[in-house]
Amino acid sequence: MFRRRRKNESLGLPHSDARRRAKTWGWLATSGLGLVAAVAGQLPALAAVSWSHDYGFSFAKLQHMAGDGVAVITLVCVSTPVQVGLLFWFARLRSSSAVEYLALTLPRKRDMVVLLLSAAVLFAASDGLSWLLGQNVVTPFQDDIYRSAASAGAQVWLWLAVVVVAPIGEETLFRGFLFRGWQRSSGDAWIAIGTTAFLWAIVHVQYDSLVIGEILLAGLALGWVRWRTRSTISTILLHSLLNAVGMAETYFQLRR
Repeated sequence: MFRRRRKNESLGLPHSDARRRAKTWGWLATSGLGLVAAVAGQLPALAAVSWSHDYGFSFAKLQHMAGDGVAVITLVCVSTPVQVGLLFWFARLRSSSAVEYLALTLPRKRDMVVLLLSAAVLFAASDGLSWLLGQNVVTPFQDDIYRSAASAGAQVWLWLAVVVVAPIGEETLFRGFLFRGWQRSSGDAWIAIGTTAFLWAIVHVQYDSLVIGEILLAGLALGWVRWRTRSTISTILLHSLLNAVGMAETYFQLRR
């Protein structure tokens, strides 16, 4: 499924700028199709949560799922395949290879250094800021979903959903499909980096403003890694590592 990047790749794509633009969805089309994929993924996921947890179709009742680890597992594992499948289809409509369109290319060995350094900086910045402001590095949301998943015997499934499935879905949308459509040339890379980071941050409504700010910084770093390595797989790996550390911090705090 994933292929290594061709040597003559430009800006993470196998064609020249002119040909690349001709085969890329425009700004509005990219925005609209990305929204369609996201919403289409959430609808069956919400239906599955409502059915499996007897929440019905009441919005007030659905709000209770925010801290329910099993509901989060269901939401992530149902929505992600639908969303990613649609993004592959949209990409394939515009390119002969959806894999190349979404930049799902394996990172080079030297790119792994970029990933590790980026991860170290993000860990230090996030935990350091929380410590300086007297905040717990583990958010109430993390605590709630881990406790509820543990009580249901679903810790392994929570780890899988948070560390593997969620990064694939989010990165394929934000740093894959949206980034590709919004980076029209090498000169506007930071527009794509900033826009995707901002949108990615504001969809994390389960957190307070401080954590959303930290997510924004992480999104900027993920966008930079996407641009620097020309690979969405690089951002999936970094995102997974960040989530794994967050899960580990939650686990060890609850064992105290």
